[in-house]
This record gives sequence, C-alpha cells and structure tokens, in this order.
Amino acid sequence: MKLSNEGGMEFEQAPVGAQVARCIKFIDIGTQAGEWQGKPKHTRKVIITWELPKCLMSEGEYTGQPFTISKFYTASIGEKANLRHDLVAWRGREFTTQELTGFDSKNIIGKPCMLNIIRDDKGKSRVNGVMQLPQGFDVPEQVNPSFYFSLDEFDQKAFDGLSKGIRAMVEDSPEYHAIANPTTSGNGFEDLKDDIPWKDDGIPF
Repeated sequence: MKLSNEGGMEFEQAPVGAQVARCIKFIDIGTQAGEWQGKPKHTRKVIITWELPKCLMSEGEYTGQPFTISKFYTASIGEKANLRHDLVAWRGREFTTQELTGFDSKNIIGKPCMLNIIRDDKGKSRVNGVMQLPQGFDVPEQVNPSFYFSLDEFDQKAFDGLSKGIRAMVEDSPEYHAIANPTTSGNGFEDLKDDIPWKDDGIPF
C-alpha cells in the first residue's frame, strides 16, 4: 500500500513482520508540546531511524535501496520509559546502575537488531517492537550514512542536514531558541526534568 506525503508524492511502505535492521540515525528534536490524558504536556523527544538492509524498495528513484523506518521516543531511560524498554530488548539485558548514570546515545548508531513492523490504522508501517538480533543472523553492510544530531552538542552542519519537517520541529523547541538567542535567560521549561536523561559519558551499548 502507498500513502501520500506532504508534497503529494507516493512512497512505498516498509514490509511488515520481523525484519533485520540497523540503526543509522539519532535525532534530538528538543522539548515538544503534546497531550497526555487530555492535558497539555511538554517532553524532550528523540527520533531513532533504522535501515532494513534485506528489504529493498522496488519503485521510484530509490529502487534497490533499503527501506528506512523511524520511531519517536521520549528522551528518557527511566524505569517506565518506552525507550528503555526497547533498548533493554535490543541489548538483550537490563541496564546496570553504572550504565543508568550515563548512557551515550551515540552508541546505538550502526548497531543491528530485529524490528517488529506492523501497519497502523492508516496503512502506514510503524515499529511495534525492537529485539536483539539472534546469533548467526547475517546483516549486510550499512548502506545509508550514519547521522547524529543533539541539541546538547549543537552542530550547525548536522542541523542543516535535517529534513525540512524535522528542522521545523527542532526550531520550535525551547532548547533551540536558547541556542539561537543566547542572551535570553531561561527557556520556560526549567521544571521539566527527564528521570534519567541521555548523557554522553561513554558507557558502551
């Protein structure tokens, strides 16, 4: 099945089922406005993108290239966080106390896994689960370039490399406003703290 994107162009959907995947992107989009149980909520969000090296597109200009698929997460590895749940399943083990004090988000780039992909009620493919890659599975070499963007380590070149839609999300975040307007004190979200946020202390995946 095909869907239309913002520009009206059609694109193929990634195949459903258990698929071999490799993480190729980690994008921090900052604190985003949302809703929880009917009430406004602001949370720091990240996007993780995988390529499916054994599932190749068959139509259009990207024929022969692997499908890619992304998932949005709250930027926390707290006990109840979806991101932590998926990372534990991906790693095949729980976090140690030391790892919880400083998990480096860069370490997931290039790491293989299995994804369970389903179709939502609009016919769009989405990630429903992340699992450790079983031993003995062959994973082809990475095709798409790795990409990492963090507002905590702002890189203008990486920012410029974001898609128009993702860049607009980042620009709406208070973290980006603080970077773009460094003389402005505070960002209006000082009371919002992730219970265990991403850090960059070099703890291995």
